[in-house]
Amino acid sequence: MNLFNLRHVLTTLALALSLTHAPAFAQGSDAPATAELSASPVQGVLNLNTATEEELMRLPSVGPSKAKAILELRAQLKGFKKVDDLMRVKGIGRKTFRKLMQHLKLEGATTLVEVARSSARPAAAKAAKPAK
Repeated sequence: MNLFNLRHVLTTLALALSLTHAPAFAQGSDAPATAELSASPVQGVLNLNTATEEELMRLPSVGPSKAKAILELRAQLKGFKKVDDLMRVKGIGRKTFRKLMQHLKLEGATTLVEVARSSARPAAAKAAKPAK
């Protein structure tokens, strides 16, 4: 198992654990960093070495200029050798990379899709909000 696969397994496990404890977060306790991962507006993975500009723009925090910069870096490197190379793109630091890494891979098919979001808040979150 390579380092990326291990990181992916650990991220998936952390996400699963955070989802099983979701009611505690809605009651006002501080959510760990893994809760931020579950709030992602996309599901699936993106192959950095084959993704189009449009597919790259589905990633959170990636607009047209960052997508073009990623494509330029990919061409310069003749393909990404490791997912961490993405941090060489201006505007993608550790914090942004952490949001994206669960959706990134270097081989295989791109399955990244946007998730429809409900505008309704969960009942537990409404109950936790203090009355005015």
